[in-house]
Amino acid sequence: MGIFDFFKKRRLRNLAAALNDSRLLEWLGIDPKNTPAIQEATYYTCIKLLSETMGKLPWKYYQDTASGRIRADPTEMTALLTTRPNPYMTPSTFWQTMEMLCQEYGNAFAWVQSDITKTGEVQKPYRWHWRGLWIMHPQDITIWYDNAGIFGKKNQIHYQYTNPQTGETFLFDSSEVLHFKTWYSRDGGLTGEPVKVILSDTIRSLSLSQQVITNNYEHGMTASMVMYYTDELDDDRINKLQEKFANRLITPQNAGKVVPVPRGLKLEKLNNSFVDSQFYELKKYSALQIAAAFGISPTFLNDYEKASYSNSESQNISFLVNTMLPRVKMYEEEINYKCLLPKEQEAGYFYTMNTNALLRTDAKTQEEIVTGYVNNGIYTPNEGRRMLQLPDKEGGDILMCNGNYIPITQVGKQYGKEGDNGED
Repeated sequence: MGIFDFFKKRRLRNLAAALNDSRLLEWLGIDPKNTPAIQEATYYTCIKLLSETMGKLPWKYYQDTASGRIRADPTEMTALLTTRPNPYMTPSTFWQTMEMLCQEYGNAFAWVQSDITKTGEVQKPYRWHWRGLWIMHPQDITIWYDNAGIFGKKNQIHYQYTNPQTGETFLFDSSEVLHFKTWYSRDGGLTGEPVKVILSDTIRSLSLSQQVITNNYEHGMTASMVMYYTDELDDDRINKLQEKFANRLITPQNAGKVVPVPRGLKLEKLNNSFVDSQFYELKKYSALQIAAAFGISPTFLNDYEKASYSNSESQNISFLVNTMLPRVKMYEEEINYKCLLPKEQEAGYFYTMNTNALLRTDAKTQEEIVTGYVNNGIYTPNEGRRMLQLPDKEGGDILMCNGNYIPITQVGKQYGKEGDNGED
């Protein structure tokens, strides 16, 4: 049986952390003093934006029919996706958490708890088809590739979940697990890789630069100094002298105060200017690199240096089209494959995310959009009212349009006389 040991190193990391053995961490190539990437502000902001955006998008249930797409009657799965995935989470919390895990670990998993056989029949005595969606932490998942057919058919994917509290393990078929991943994969698309692995050096450099700024604040923004002394001192006296003047010079309480210097002792400041070392320029460049890797515009990081009102609006549209739509499409494909019964798939039912929720505009623009749809016969008045969250009205289900419009094949005929062939 072939095994994808994608999470093996993470399991060893957890074991080493539990044992508090720094030597084992170093042997694994893990820095025990390395801070989590999520503590870097740019990295955190990007994951926060992607996760919250995914949580904003509501799920819709439709059916493709001969007369076009129509809203379908809700099912048990529709209630899980739109009302309550499980007793402990709202849909917003669930999808935000799934996207956060996906971006942080490269993969996100959710167990689809159901009472349905592969033929779509309910196994008695259960009452409901679908019972819940349960998030499983990526660090507790091991992916198995059954090339020997031990668990059924050959060349099938299975997911092994280990309960971190009890140590109990469960083996799920691939049809029982929703698996969302990032676009970058090193194993043929089976699993994804997070941005923090690909840009580990860039993220670490930003974390270190933040530590430099923090240390300067802790030391009262006072630069390092060299002490000149004309006499010779042993090591003990040197250490005492350093400690004495360090407490007076670099603590925030003494910043900017006058420090008396004994005769024979001279202090000289070491020039270490952030401006001279292009510190802020390099820090900003690294932050933009991380944002670009996530597909996020600098505007979303509060960098308005090259932004205006018009291109900020276009950047919002670009964020939806280039960053979120690939993610949304991946979510929709996984849901429609694993959360619909075979008979529902054959009947043309499908789930989709309403991306229009990201393009909500001001009241005036919204009025112009709805009015244009209704006046041009695209929406009925009641459909337009629903866009504005208003109740239907009697007679509002009839399409209307301007009476002056004519078919394109008859353009010009209105200017000729009846029976005239149009010649002079």
